Amino acid sequence: MKIAYILFNGITWLDLIGIYDPISRLKTMKYLPDLDWDLCSFENEISDNFGLMVSPQKIKQSLEFYDIIIVPGGLGTRTLRLENDFIAWLQTAQNAKFKISICTGSLLLGAAGFLKNRKATTNFQEYETLAPYCSEVLSGRIVEDRDVITAGAVSCSLDLGLYLCKKWAGIEAMKEIRKRMDYFPSEF
Repeated sequence: MKIAYILFNGITWLDLIGIYDPISRLKTMKYLPDLDWDLCSFENEISDNFGLMVSPQKIKQSLEFYDIIIVPGGLGTRTLRLENDFIAWLQTAQNAKFKISICTGSLLLGAAGFLKNRKATTNFQEYETLAPYCSEVLSGRIVEDRDVITAGAVSCSLDLGLYLCKKWAGIEAMKEIRKRMDYFPSEF
């Protein structure tokens, strides 16, 4: 299984790290030893609104060979959803088995057409912005509708990471990863 983490300027790093940590443990703890991922972007360097920079591994390369794309949120999503070149690049992931977002990353999934006829969620402050892209906006922390999984605001990123651990490797894997992280949220 190969994941593309989608990076962009104006990202909220906690959206990425919150999901990245539990998912990376699926590999390091040998639940999914064949799991692999890349940090993918449309730009050479990525920074959040405070200047923390990361250099992605794959730049402007097609996303067609990834099984999963994970799109974090951040203030950058509000304008990026209107940038045709970026959205066309994101659309190269149309055959991915799962399209996943955290917070306002769902706006990018929506702009790419991946939320058509699907239920989704996003940051509570952006429900109206998400509405034209999907069949129904829900307020749940995690919403799964066929091949799309969306999560609400930034604090949902850890919950979504554990949710995916459970989905892909089973409840025992999720429980052990949660224990190692010393993270005990309400059940989902």
